Amino acid sequence: MKPLFDKVLIANRGEIALRVARTCREMGIRTVAVHSTADRDARFVSYADESVHIGPGPAKRSYLYVPNVIEAALRTGAEAIHPGYGFLSEDADFAQVCAENGITFIGPRPEVMECVGDKARVRSLMAAAGLPVLPGSEGTVPTLGDAEAIAGEIGYPVIVKAAAGGGGRGIEVAGDRAELQEVYRRTTALARQVFGNGDVYIERYLPAARHVEIQLLCDELGNAVHLGERDCSLQRRNQKLIEEAPSPALPQRLRALLGEYAVAGARSVGYTGAGTMEFLVDPAGNVTFMEINGRIQVEHPVTEMLTGIDLVREQIRVAAGHPLPFTQQEVRFTGAAVECRVNAEDPRAGFRPTPGRLEVFRVPGGPGTRVDSGFAQGDTVPPNYDSLVAKVIVWAPSREEAIARAQRALAEFEVGGPGVATTIPLLRQLLAHPSFERAEHTTRFVDELMAEQPTTRWAA
Repeated sequence: MKPLFDKVLIANRGEIALRVARTCREMGIRTVAVHSTADRDARFVSYADESVHIGPGPAKRSYLYVPNVIEAALRTGAEAIHPGYGFLSEDADFAQVCAENGITFIGPRPEVMECVGDKARVRSLMAAAGLPVLPGSEGTVPTLGDAEAIAGEIGYPVIVKAAAGGGGRGIEVAGDRAELQEVYRRTTALARQVFGNGDVYIERYLPAARHVEIQLLCDELGNAVHLGERDCSLQRRNQKLIEEAPSPALPQRLRALLGEYAVAGARSVGYTGAGTMEFLVDPAGNVTFMEINGRIQVEHPVTEMLTGIDLVREQIRVAAGHPLPFTQQEVRFTGAAVECRVNAEDPRAGFRPTPGRLEVFRVPGGPGTRVDSGFAQGDTVPPNYDSLVAKVIVWAPSREEAIARAQRALAEFEVGGPGVATTIPLLRQLLAHPSFERAEHTTRFVDELMAEQPTTRWAA
């Protein structure tokens, strides 16, 4: 069996880079941090065993600039690259370049990544594997005329999605033909600009649904297990705010069915590593496949708290050729977990990012409380990247206790500085909302609630 790696380069930044480096240290693996000029003093840089400067602040000239990342790996003798999430984590071309340079990409094989990264193509493949999908286009929709014809067949409202999209971007809803014309133009333009690929596809839109995802682990020997679901329905503009597990809206029958669907779908495309199969669940309990995320997710700590399994450790072991150390029957789920994303954003101003120096940064502690962050007091949140400041994750024996613990932890979290606002007040108000407490919320809940309430309610 292939031994574990001696050195891993982490092609990312912030909290996920630090989180990967911590597991590597526990495993006796040396780490290399790559960083931009904006991140030269960041915690993940000083924590790693080595660091390499790969470019200026803009991500396209540093974290997304493949030649510099590969050169850093070759120069430091890194045998593998962990891409984290975002940036190059779902880039099939990057995975291929790693292979061509004798570097192990900690993730799916390039051909599998190419397959799951095309959301229109994988939708058809999952339908062929027996997973339910919403009525929609068979593949991408090359012209507005094609889009109008398909929408006329399946009925409005429809949702237009970027085939190469991710992170909640490149997704818009059209309620009629006139709106579809504008939505199609905007989505294709944004997809070309952000993802370098203007292809889009269309599905019927579910106006009231839960967003439920299944965590997967698959090894090179054909073993595949799921680690339960996470409910990600509390989101605004397709950006997740609060995630929890287990989902309070799933009966055991649906929970088991989603796990079976996820494993079958992953096996059908030869998936390896950690990944997530995403589904929509409508009020009648009907489930439909949405997409596959071929990487570790931002909300992976929710599953770790529930199962005690270190997902990054298993990613690394699988990439090194090791089999999964447990079977499906050996996976145990205990209690309930909630994750709250604390962003440097002002909800009163349409979630405008508020970068700046963190003059105060005191994280919560106590039983069942975990905080993943790439910042410390005195650090600066740069304007160049995602505004995530920290993830507050809690575990408790029941959902009610987990929500109370999350409230307590957020109340303890002191973070701020000149011009820096955060989403903490909004998160606390969402946790306390009767619709959330009763688990009646859907993916539209936050957007509808904020549209109804004056912006002063969401003071930072």
